[in-house]
Amino acid sequence: MYRDTNNTIIPPHVVGKSMTAVQAVSNIGSNQRVFIHGSAATPVHLIKALQQRHNELQNVELVSITTLGDINFNDPDCRNSFFMNSLFVSANTRAVVNSDHGDYVPVFLSEIPKLFRENILPIDVAMIQVSPPDKHGYCSLGTSVDVARAAVDTARYVIAQVNKNMPRTHGDGFIHVDKIDALVHFDAPLPEVDYSSGLNEAVEKIAYHVASLVEDGATLQLGIGAIPDQVLKNLQGHRNLGLHTEMFSDGVVPLIQNGAINNSLKKLNRGRSVTGFLSGTRKLFDFVDDNPAVRVMDISYVNDTGIIRQNPAVTAINSAIEIDLTGQICSDSLGTYQFSGIGGQMDFIRGASLSPGGKPIIALPSQTSSGISRIVPILKQGAGVVTSRGHVHWVVTEYGSVNLFGKNLKQRGRLLIGLAHPDHREILEKEFWERFKTLP
Repeated sequence: MYRDTNNTIIPPHVVGKSMTAVQAVSNIGSNQRVFIHGSAATPVHLIKALQQRHNELQNVELVSITTLGDINFNDPDCRNSFFMNSLFVSANTRAVVNSDHGDYVPVFLSEIPKLFRENILPIDVAMIQVSPPDKHGYCSLGTSVDVARAAVDTARYVIAQVNKNMPRTHGDGFIHVDKIDALVHFDAPLPEVDYSSGLNEAVEKIAYHVASLVEDGATLQLGIGAIPDQVLKNLQGHRNLGLHTEMFSDGVVPLIQNGAINNSLKKLNRGRSVTGFLSGTRKLFDFVDDNPAVRVMDISYVNDTGIIRQNPAVTAINSAIEIDLTGQICSDSLGTYQFSGIGGQMDFIRGASLSPGGKPIIALPSQTSSGISRIVPILKQGAGVVTSRGHVHWVVTEYGSVNLFGKNLKQRGRLLIGLAHPDHREILEKEFWERFKTLP
């Protein structure tokens, strides 16, 4: 019998691969590309061990989507050793991505696996976090299968932090220990996010308007944040809802438990909720642990518009930073400052629009916390258009909801001014007049 430093029993067939984090990352060399597992599966212990080698390394490229946890990717000591090439920017990578020591790759979430599999961004090393191996030697990628499946499948060297707190999830995330080169047994709580903490009066009103657009029997996709979380609270009385979403959070759990979400009408994966990754609290992680009713899948499947559109009345709920009077939507930058990423918004906006009875929804507060209008005459200089005006359908603020599909530019402008905060409507009306030479 073998035990690690946490007194965890290690099966004999993995002892030869078991080592400390320092030993595992010693195999990473300069000029290599290293994939970092994301969201609640972020392997903080491995990342910190790699950062400790900053004096020995140069030009190590780090690629990831959202990462969570107490990590300083902008550590001055590490700047000359590591380059953060982000595929979706998060709070702990934002500073370095917007510096000389990082950058951002605009890409649909559904196509990130293609970057790995087709050697556009070939992965030298994948650093992941997994559940302990079962009696057959299979670990699980747990909370985040998304783009990690392709990274693990294509990486030349795989380092796994084995953590008993990682749930064992069903779907595409199983990986046999034979496919892992280094096993680092280290138990730690997974990073948690409570999206309900962002609740305010505007969010409550927005969620009410969005929930009123959701029909019984619809298939839900929900983005990240307080608005989707509050929408879910307003769906308790709905029936026969399905779930096919890139992200699964705590708010979904009560709807599954009370039967509002039963996936009975979905054309694909009937009876099962489908997601690419899970982000939330321990309550969520415990709910999905070894739960066959939840499938955590490769994001190239989950976010494939050809898959999405097959489910009934796909209702995709996503957010935005700002929207102009013609319907162009910026969701990932503040002018030229890269704030987040394209992610899966366009995957689901398009997939929902192609679904029978589908409703693509962009939901946002009418203004920022500092009183700046999010509905603007033109987007900020340098702002990235994530959802084009040709793709936008429903837009919701605390002042109501409008459907821009089939509306011309003047009609769109008038409708969107009606969704703006009253303090900003006069200036928007003036800008409308300047552009169209007619009254709004």
